[in-house]
Amino acid sequence: MIDLDETDRAILRALRADAALSAGELGRRLGLSQPAAWRRIRRLTESGVISGRRLVLDREALGFGVTVFLGVKLATKGRVSLDEFERAASAIPEVQTIEHVLGLFDYRLKVVARDLADFERVLRRRIMTLPGAGNVEANVMLSEERLPGPLG
Repeated sequence: MIDLDETDRAILRALRADAALSAGELGRRLGLSQPAAWRRIRRLTESGVISGRRLVLDREALGFGVTVFLGVKLATKGRVSLDEFERAASAIPEVQTIEHVLGLFDYRLKVVARDLADFERVLRRRIMTLPGAGNVEANVMLSEERLPGPLG
């Protein structure tokens, strides 16, 4: 773990809001030279604080109006490997995230669909046929509020 000063935190907040910002633009916003901003970004990346940059797509603009979180309990843990379940779930395009969790369920999946009828198709034809899939509980997302996280 590296020590972060307020400038590092400001860089992280700015990149979290817009990961496409250049070192020059970051420097202008924070009162740093372009090389100084670039060195800090490189240090944060090399230390693992920045692990990548992502493009965030608007699901609704792409026609995916429904997001569902599924709790999946494996029916046959001993007969089906976790890797096999994860590999099969990863092959489903509507599955956005696969989280192996501790608790009532073994996995938590985030699934997007065009509408509820499309979700039902994905559930019946793809999710319920996953190797080892047993009990499945669905929670439809009604709204989403993004919180800033630990950096404020």
